[in-house]
Amino acid sequence: MLTKDQLCLESILEAIDRIIEYTSDIKTADDFNNNYQIFDATMMNFVVIGEMVNKLSEEFKKTHSEVDWIKIKGFRNIVTHDYFGIDAEEVWQLIKNKIPSLKVDIQQLKH
Repeated sequence: MLTKDQLCLESILEAIDRIIEYTSDIKTADDFNNNYQIFDATMMNFVVIGEMVNKLSEEFKKTHSEVDWIKIKGFRNIVTHDYFGIDAEEVWQLIKNKIPSLKVDIQQLKH
């Protein structure tokens, strides 16, 4: 039986996979910003990631401090509370430069 933390990690991985899938055919930040459905769906999955990080036990997060849990949760808060102020270029850079390594980190934590 999976622990609560393992279930949260599974949900984070699912959200990461969706972000990667949704943006796989997008070439630029402008294209990302102009495709409302993909933009909105992607942002929702960033919220899911942040929510699942919030549900991880404090002990787990302390034990695995190599992941910047605070920054991940902080981004969720920005998406949730300042949705219309989001810079698509910054989000695009996160998708291209941070999401792949986060996926690897989360996969390693699952085992």
